[in-house]
Amino acid sequence: MSTNQLLKPITIEEGNNLCVGGCDMVDLANKYGTPLYVIDEQTIRSVCKEYKKAFSKYEKVKMMYASKALCTSAISKILASENFGFDVVSGGEIYTVYKAGIDMSTVLFNGNNKTPDEIELAIKYGVGRFSIDNYHEVELISELSKKYGKTVDALLRITPGIECHTHKYIQTGQLDSKFGFDLSQIDSIIEHILTVDKTINIRGLHAHIGSQIFEPQCYADEVEVLVKEIARIDNKYNIKLDEINIGGGLGVKYVSSDNPPSIEIISDSIIDSLNKNIEKYGIEKPTLYLEPGRSIISTAGVTLYTVGSSKQVPGMTKYVSVDGGMADNPRPSMYEAEYYAEVANKKNDSTKEKITIAGKFCESGDILIKDIELPKLEAGDIICVYNTGAYNYSMASNYNRALKPAMVLVNNSQSDMIIYRETLEDLVSRDNIPGRLL
Repeated sequence: MSTNQLLKPITIEEGNNLCVGGCDMVDLANKYGTPLYVIDEQTIRSVCKEYKKAFSKYEKVKMMYASKALCTSAISKILASENFGFDVVSGGEIYTVYKAGIDMSTVLFNGNNKTPDEIELAIKYGVGRFSIDNYHEVELISELSKKYGKTVDALLRITPGIECHTHKYIQTGQLDSKFGFDLSQIDSIIEHILTVDKTINIRGLHAHIGSQIFEPQCYADEVEVLVKEIARIDNKYNIKLDEINIGGGLGVKYVSSDNPPSIEIISDSIIDSLNKNIEKYGIEKPTLYLEPGRSIISTAGVTLYTVGSSKQVPGMTKYVSVDGGMADNPRPSMYEAEYYAEVANKKNDSTKEKITIAGKFCESGDILIKDIELPKLEAGDIICVYNTGAYNYSMASNYNRALKPAMVLVNNSQSDMIIYRETLEDLVSRDNIPGRLL
């Protein structure tokens, strides 16, 4: 089975307690405290290899990891060692991969409102590609390229007009979107770029169609839009674009009812469409860029929580509260995202009761999982929530002045801290009391 079709990391072993990467989850909770993000290195590497094998049927492919899913120095090192480049969307992500020693020529800078400081940082550090999203950044890139005496290689981000059946907040390919250029605007932006003193070299087209996608046909349709546009641009402007970036977005299995396609099924759909449309529209084979993020890191991650209080509403819901919630995983409250969990210290307990796992934050909507059947829980039990590698730490906040959790990397029975838990001093370290208040 493809790794993106799994609910859990691939390295869970037998024993009295849940284990990931050869590490006992209860031992990790005791050693590092909770909430605790745990990332399994073997799962990450296995998914990377699966992607590379599936797309090896097309000879010109470059894999880019979508850093917004989870961006840390250690994770960047792992992805780089698997020959992945990086799709980054902020100055913070640029700086993280730079400080991790990543080859910056493998980095693409994406986003709909890149600030002057971020653009300057990208140019200074030698980011390999810009994905141009609007007219405003053309002027900024041109001006700052001149300052550093550089020419910037770029892709044009377009909205291909493809809507996938996913949550409206994570759709990006539909026509009415904050991202990219409508197809009717492509000629105008090309003609504009041609006037800016050759500081921008257009290499290809870039598009995203959304996230948590289960429909292979969406990718096939996207490929045709991009190839058709490359042919049209060549015919009209004699500009031979040789790169297409189709983004990422492949869905993963959060709960048992989810049924995402395998990476191989997705690759077959994309490659078949690419070969068919290259012949149909008469273009040279472009380099294909992909930007998987969630499908690489999500299943590799779990989050551990300690059970605290519980409340039985007479005749209704039983709430069991844990020591985290929407500050370390905002997805359920934002997207009504669903998760699956087990009790790390009661793996073999067959007795079940239906409960709702609640977070500790001052919002009624701070619910992690509704109506899940688990062994009877007591204060001090350790709950393991699966598939939290993507968009949990990266979207975490200090809501209620909570401390952001630690993160550990596990592999071959070894655990290593890769993000230290915030302290109370960290929390107030950026505060300042004006002198007039003292």
